[in-house]
Amino acid sequence: MCRQILSQTFARGRITLLRKMVTARAAQEGLAGRRLEDFVVAVNEVTTNAVLHGGGGGRLRLWWQHGRLWCEVADEGPGLPPGWSTASPPPTAFEAGGRGLWLTRLLCEQLTIVSGPGGTTVTFAAS
Repeated sequence: MCRQILSQTFARGRITLLRKMVTARAAQEGLAGRRLEDFVVAVNEVTTNAVLHGGGGGRLRLWWQHGRLWCEVADEGPGLPPGWSTASPPPTAFEAGGRGLWLTRLLCEQLTIVSGPGGTTVTFAAS
């Protein structure tokens, strides 16, 4: 059974408010300590990617299913570059950016990315 927790659009300048909302809702659902911190960092990374690379905003959904808190972030940007893979190593220490999805993969479980010319949808579960 799926129980909707939050559904919210966001745009540039609204990430901080969204992060606070996600933190409060996730804590209400029982996430605490390191699990909560990791989940919120992942949400922040993916929503920031949507703003910077995915058309300036998107939609975030949180839901509880099968004993886990899930997040989905969707944007309407141009999609990930050709050849990009979740298995790609992180950028070198001297490269700016490029760590958001890599970090999300480390902090959360069951990361799924669907991307094309009409946008990108990233789904993951709290560890």
